[in-house]
Parts: sequence; C-alpha cells; structure tokens
Amino acid sequence: MASIIESGWLYLITHFSDFQLASMGSFLLHESVFFLSGLPFIYLERAGLLSKYKIQTKNNTPTAQEKCITRLLLYHFSVNLPLMIVSYPVFRCMGMRSSLPLPSWKVVLTQIIFYFILEDFVFYWGHRVLHTKWLYKHVHSVHHEYATPFGLTSEYAHPAEILFLGFATIVGPAITGPHLITLWLWMVLRVLETVEAHCGYHFPWSLSNFLPLYGGADFHDYHHRLLYTKSGNYSSTFVYMDWIFGTDKGYRKLKALKHNGVGVEDDSKQT
Repeated sequence: MASIIESGWLYLITHFSDFQLASMGSFLLHESVFFLSGLPFIYLERAGLLSKYKIQTKNNTPTAQEKCITRLLLYHFSVNLPLMIVSYPVFRCMGMRSSLPLPSWKVVLTQIIFYFILEDFVFYWGHRVLHTKWLYKHVHSVHHEYATPFGLTSEYAHPAEILFLGFATIVGPAITGPHLITLWLWMVLRVLETVEAHCGYHFPWSLSNFLPLYGGADFHDYHHRLLYTKSGNYSSTFVYMDWIFGTDKGYRKLKALKHNGVGVEDDSKQT
C-alpha cells in the first residue's frame, strides 16, 4: 500500500510544481471532497429518503438549496482559491514540503491529532466571538440563514467569517510545517467532519455514537435551531470545550429529557 501511495505521489511531484500542487491541487481536492460528500444530502432531503434519521422535520426549498450552491461557488473561487495561492509562501517558510520520502504514519497521526486539538480550541473561541451581538448581526448571521442545515451549508458563510474561522484550520499546519500529503489529509478530514456536522441527519452509524466527545450532526444541529443568544454548542469537532465552559448545558438538558421519555420542544424560536 505504501509503495502504491509513493508511486502516485512521485507522479504528482514529477508532473506538477510545488506551487501547483499546494494551491490548485489543494483547491481541486477540497472542491471534490466537499461537493461529493455534501450533494447527496440535498438528494436525500428532496427525495425524502432516510427521513426517519432526519433531525428536523422541516425541509429546505430547492430555491434555498440552489442559492447556497451558487454562493458557495462564488465564495470558493473569490475567497478560498486566492487564499490558498497567497498562503503558499507562508507554508513554505514554515517548512512545508512535497518531496519524497513521505512522512511516516506516526508523524502524520501525531500531527493530525495536534491539529484537531488546536483547531477545536481556536474555533471554539472564534465561534463564541462571532455570537456576540454586532458580529452575529453583520457577519455570522449569514451562516445561520439556514436554521435547518444540510451538508453544503457547512461552508456557507460571510467572506470575513471564512477568513476568521479559516485561521483555526490552518494555524496547526502553519506551526508544524507538514508534508503536503499530511496537509491534504487534514483538509479532507476537516471537510468530511464539517459536512457531517451540518448534514441534518443522525444515523445509527454516525461517529458520535461510537467516538467519545465527538459532536456530530445532532450536536451542531441544535446550535442552528436556536437564537444566537441561547445557542451554545460552539465546538468544532470534539465537544470538550463546550463541556468545560458549560456552553452545552441546554443541549445536555434536552438530551436528558428525551432519554427519560419526556416529550419536549426546543425552548426557543428558529432563526
């Protein structure tokens, strides 16, 4: 398996420059993973498939879904792609490389774990700041236009928020200067995680059913259903920051009531 990966990587670095791989390669990989993982949830919602696993009964209109896709393409090409291009020299200065040999799986795993821990910490505080009155009204409210999220809404946000919270994703790699393949793996995992968190479905096979402290769709869907002053659940991937600072109390109370068979409604209006 390792030889197959190395052979494929040798082909890439032979036919493309470091800049092409780190900028355009990263962008194409991101777009492929994002849309291929997110679009099926639009189909599930429109077709009414697996509806028993849908967290909210409300559906988005086709017009709302199409608006999301159109805005995403605009933001990705006007914000994400330029950001990947201009950040290339920074990552090079921090030690990023694409040459062989590839890093060992132990190095890759250690760095990925570090990225998740750091991203959770930085994202939590950045997200809480975005829920202050002025920033929510002028910036973060764009993301919350969808009170019933679906996979692609994960990256539907104001350009300023894309830059602001994007810092949480890149700060870890910027510190460690990873191999490009590690950076790509980190990007793929983050995209899959955030799409799943916004997908609007809680399946029996969802990671939150098996992985301790993993948030998942049910955790984040609660955040989208509530008014910004009451929401809580600010965490990114793992929920330990909300647990430590008590910003998930409403969610945990609701889960406890449901677990005990008490019929309850969310104690706030949808945005």
